[in-house]
Amino acid sequence: MFLFVATTPQLLAQDKSDLELIQKQIEDKKKQIAKQLNEAKKLHENLKKIELNVAKTAKSLNHTDSQIVNNQKQQIKLLKQQQEYQKALNQQKSQLAKQIRSAYMTGNYDFAKMLLNQKDAANFERTITYYQYLNKARKEQIDSFNHLVKELTLVNSQLIDSQSELKKLKSEQLSQQSMLKSQLSNRQSTMLKLQSSIESDEAKIAQLQINEKNLMEALVRAQQKIEQENVSLVGLSNLRGNLLVPAKGNLRKMFGRFRQGQIKWKGVVIYGDSGDDVVAIHDGKVLYADWLRGFGLVTVLDHGDGFMSLYGHNQALLKQVGDSVSDGESIALVGQSSGQSRPNLYFEIRHKGKPVNPVSWLKL
Repeated sequence: MFLFVATTPQLLAQDKSDLELIQKQIEDKKKQIAKQLNEAKKLHENLKKIELNVAKTAKSLNHTDSQIVNNQKQQIKLLKQQQEYQKALNQQKSQLAKQIRSAYMTGNYDFAKMLLNQKDAANFERTITYYQYLNKARKEQIDSFNHLVKELTLVNSQLIDSQSELKKLKSEQLSQQSMLKSQLSNRQSTMLKLQSSIESDEAKIAQLQINEKNLMEALVRAQQKIEQENVSLVGLSNLRGNLLVPAKGNLRKMFGRFRQGQIKWKGVVIYGDSGDDVVAIHDGKVLYADWLRGFGLVTVLDHGDGFMSLYGHNQALLKQVGDSVSDGESIALVGQSSGQSRPNLYFEIRHKGKPVNPVSWLKL
């Protein structure tokens, strides 16, 4: 027995209406995601300007801090010299005073009297020789005394200049710290707007895909440029498990874990203190050094043989493209660029463009 279901015009119309509704919902979702991404793009451009200003100020502050440390070391050195010269000067004064007193007590202060009392030529010649020797010794001591006075005067002058310079540097430091605080406040405001602009999971996934695409394009362009240069680097193949940790702090082993949707982490994050040094894991050459959407201020090092290391979320970059660096050399400062909620370093190692687990390569 067969059952026949009647297809009425009303049912067809209902199915068509449902399909149109679903299509409209899909279209509305696409528009919503596109709107969020467009708003995020504008905010990223604003964030880039702010973070480049933050980097400039932070780099200047770092330089000023180094100058202050060097100045204080110089002052310690000058104070030591001052004490040594003053001690030597006091000794010279004491020796000269003893010579003058000795000469006076023996009556040698009257040269004419000594000459008139000579009874023979031999005594006269010995007296002349004695006085010549005595005067020469006194002159040398007086010259030495005058030299010490000049040296002490110079050191005192340098110390005054150094103290004046230190005062100026500390004033610059306060000004830079104030400017940095203001810039960080502006960045925080932009970060909050950026976070609220990307609400849906779909938009977040799309954002991560855009960031990864931008990174790959930047690396390809940089690699093509550096391949034209004669660079002799041996790679990292023999250093597995022995590479330097790029920053101090708490390392989160996130490589390979799901980040959003089906997108996985391609590196690790090291939570540290803002302004801490970021160091090169091994000898290399700066392949890329700029702000990159999703990664903030980034430095990428070429280690040769297809190996690269990437250092992101920095507060400031200390090296430029083409610079050669040694293992352990400071290349950046830990920061919060690219909208990070706390200071950290995002770190990757890639071999021939493919991410590898950094934890297996670092000496932890």
